[in-house]
Amino acid sequence: MHPPLAGEPRTDLADQVAEAAMACQDVRALTAGPHVRIATYRAGLPLAGVAVRDGEIEIGVVVRYGRPLPEIAEDVRRLVAPLAGGRKVDVLIADLADG
Repeated sequence: MHPPLAGEPRTDLADQVAEAAMACQDVRALTAGPHVRIATYRAGLPLAGVAVRDGEIEIGVVVRYGRPLPEIAEDVRRLVAPLAGGRKVDVLIADLADG
């Protein structure tokens, strides 16, 4: 992963953010959330679970049951922060998965 370059398309950044979020050991999947609002639209299928906006990056995840949810959200934020370019990083934990 590399920090986004000036002018780099948001879809490329969204892919990098998705990869970083999935690197969290407790994240099982990305999700667009209950109202299907966390997504990056691009040619082909949208990327569900990551929305890159001017002032924020929103990530929707399904996580492994076990650890406290705030700790998992903070782990995802920490992994994504180097890519955020100063944007606020919001993490929505939309569901829990076994093991």
